[in-house]
Amino acid sequence: MSQQAPRAADSPVAEKRRIVIITGLSGAGKSNALQAFEDAGYFCIDNLPPRMIPAAMQTAVQGNGGPDGMVVVVDIRGRRYFGEELERSLEAVEEESGWESRILFIESDDRTLVRRYKESRRPHPAAKNGDVLQAIRDERRLLANLREKADLVVDTSGYSALDARLRFKKLAESFSSRLTVSLISFGFKHGTPLDVDTIFDVRFLPNPHYDPELRPLTGHDAPVRDAVLGQDDARVFVEKVSELLSFLIPRYAAEGKTYFTLGVGCTGGRHRSVVIVEELAKRLRQAGGDTDLFVRHRDLES
Repeated sequence: MSQQAPRAADSPVAEKRRIVIITGLSGAGKSNALQAFEDAGYFCIDNLPPRMIPAAMQTAVQGNGGPDGMVVVVDIRGRRYFGEELERSLEAVEEESGWESRILFIESDDRTLVRRYKESRRPHPAAKNGDVLQAIRDERRLLANLREKADLVVDTSGYSALDARLRFKKLAESFSSRLTVSLISFGFKHGTPLDVDTIFDVRFLPNPHYDPELRPLTGHDAPVRDAVLGQDDARVFVEKVSELLSFLIPRYAAEGKTYFTLGVGCTGGRHRSVVIVEELAKRLRQAGGDTDLFVRHRDLES
């Protein structure tokens, strides 16, 4: 990026092993996330009782150096371990010297989770009498406190299989090394994304939806792009946001942040926000820097 914030020379982060605790709602994508971390070189353990996490960490450092990072999935399948035991285990992880810990919480909205269970025909681990929706709501309530402790929350609602694989691949790579910057376009009428750090509202720009020739097109089409970026306000907005990102991104990276998500919203998520996200992404690529970039247009196919 154009402005660099130097990392402290005596920063211990690079010398530490990493442990990532993956948790969240059943059906939200924890298995996909675990696979992505395994592909990235992490030592992965699924459905581990929380009391065994410190022992697994100690085992990992024995022998021939051990892995630089490990991932543990803790979820509702081990619900009898939740509560005080989980709290004690997380405290023990944080106190373990030589390790850097993060909690990744994965969720989706109720409608998406119900649909996934219907398509897979697999039983929900907390369902009673086949009531999947009530099981989801019970699980969401049970995990509420753990969600508050999470370092990163990822909402996979509406993700295609390809989007989910790419998102978790980028995430695993960023946890291992560089900062990953995600730019997401969306429509406010479909709801605000839950997993964004910062949101910009571009509804102050003229809406191409009201132009009969532009309405059936999207922000990927040249006529829509020209109409949006042909506005002075749009060009000034992109310039100022690009400058802000140039200031923020290297400083987030210097502080050890591994994931930064920026949401850009318009009314429907098909025209203005798509154009702005694509323009911001182009400028970030041109600027270079030690970051990975992920672009998603959440409501483009709505």
